[in-house]
Amino acid sequence: MTSHTFEIGAEDFLLDGQPHRVISGALHYFRIHPDQWRDRIRMGRMMGLNTIETYVAWNEHAPTRGEFDTTGRLDLARFLREVQEEGMHAIVRPGPYICAEFDGGGFPAWLLRDPAVGVRTLEPRYMAAVSEYLRQVMEIVAPLQIDQGGPVIMLQVENEYGAYGSDHAYLRALTDLFLETGATVPLTTVDQPMDDMLAAGNIPGLHATGSFGSRATERLAALRRQQPTGPLMCSEFWCGWFDHWGAHHHTTDPAVSARELDDLLAAGASVNIYMLHGGTNFGLTNGANDKGVWQPTITSYDYDAPLDEAGRPTEKFWAFREVIARYAPVPEYDRVDRALFVVPEPASLRSVGALGDLVAPDWQDHADVPTMDTLGISRGLARYRVQLDQGPAAGVLAFAEVRDRAWVSLDGQPVGVLAREDHAWSITLPRGEGLLELLVEDQGRVNYGPRIGEPKGLIGPATFAGVSIAGWNASAVPLDAFESGSSLQLAPQEAPLTAGAHVFEATVALEAPADLALSTDGWGKGLVWVNGFCLGRYWRSGPQRTLFVPAPVTRAGENLVTVLEFDSLGTDTVRFVPDLDLGHTEY
Repeated sequence: MTSHTFEIGAEDFLLDGQPHRVISGALHYFRIHPDQWRDRIRMGRMMGLNTIETYVAWNEHAPTRGEFDTTGRLDLARFLREVQEEGMHAIVRPGPYICAEFDGGGFPAWLLRDPAVGVRTLEPRYMAAVSEYLRQVMEIVAPLQIDQGGPVIMLQVENEYGAYGSDHAYLRALTDLFLETGATVPLTTVDQPMDDMLAAGNIPGLHATGSFGSRATERLAALRRQQPTGPLMCSEFWCGWFDHWGAHHHTTDPAVSARELDDLLAAGASVNIYMLHGGTNFGLTNGANDKGVWQPTITSYDYDAPLDEAGRPTEKFWAFREVIARYAPVPEYDRVDRALFVVPEPASLRSVGALGDLVAPDWQDHADVPTMDTLGISRGLARYRVQLDQGPAAGVLAFAEVRDRAWVSLDGQPVGVLAREDHAWSITLPRGEGLLELLVEDQGRVNYGPRIGEPKGLIGPATFAGVSIAGWNASAVPLDAFESGSSLQLAPQEAPLTAGAHVFEATVALEAPADLALSTDGWGKGLVWVNGFCLGRYWRSGPQRTLFVPAPVTRAGENLVTVLEFDSLGTDTVRFVPDLDLGHTEY
């Protein structure tokens, strides 16, 4: 492969010594099925982009310390090679903190289980882990830099650090680590273009870029005040926004977004459109925010981007393509558009059994109520039980906090739900004796702000009628059985319906693999797998009413759909619809 140079010039980026404008779009490889990467990359090229940008999610690659998974949807090298094979450059943003509305902002849960570990600081244990991580990332990325014949033209250090802190020694240590591990392309930072944030989040040797979605002239002027020379770049041009459960689907007017992009390019700046294609928070990977109100992010990361969740061009795609064509060559559009989804026949859901009967717990004994992190759970569900012996009188069960949702039962009978979004940490029990059980769902780790790294699960002390409760059993709920792609049905006949978390299955016939839009109308709250692939969460609180099923997880013939419902299903069928439905909107 031919090597090239990419440098920071006095006013421009320089590709092989010549001025070059970066016109980029964001794709997160971990939010897209790997067999659909090429399609999304090529669609970016069709819009007129010359570069693809991605974050690297530390927690996905290293769910346990010492592990670094690069298989399947985590094959970063394959993703970058596919970018290059499409004739495009790449920008890589390894963090270590990425935000991205992703679980924990990309931090692995194990990193912060010791409360003494600092976050985004020079704290030694944190920096030791970061060093391990960046060395593993750079083993992949360094050989793929442009001066070694690869596509990578820039690497970002940290992420909007000026909105968090101002420790320049920390930024210098990270920069030195990038250089030590083989970085030869320009190193950048990104911050919102406010003087204080730009000053706090940058040091000499790093090229500052901005993150914004409007008022380009004003924001670029702020960037120039802090950085008198070098190319101007908005490396997060926000063309949409993310959604959280219980709210509306965010959209931006395509014409307004296109005008903002035009202003940005007319000023001579480079750009990275965030997002070109958002993709999906498959599995349990969504993040959450808590600034006094608990707001977990939905499964779809559509972001109202130029390519929708299924990779199809939207009105915004065509508007952006028209703008880009004024400033750079745009290839002839040669793609076959996919307007509607295949809609297989509805399939009957059969009752497989109660979650507790199908997935055996590995009970651990604890004197006091443990957190999920104490149990070693990074994501998912935990079961808790304790024998109450405080008599027949009713009383209040209370915790210091519940993170994030707990279904409460007594002697197998549901009592109610403790929900973080309602600040509900207590519930009245009809009596103080019997087997108290709770199923707790982690709805996504906080990805932004001071609550990053907080433990999940039940937060003690736990009391009944003001008296501490001791003698707990607790267990993770292993979800591996759902990932086998095989039926969990233990008997030929349907299992009787039970109150509480319950598993259902359906068999869906397809003539050939196809993208699908699975309707969740009439369902309560839970998770869905197709042939063992977890599509993610659904919730009647909306706004999202469909789940995207990528074609590569389906097959010709029978397809197994598994539903884990925490509340109740109001329908006994699995239905598919002609298009995605992300809910009501507000402008």
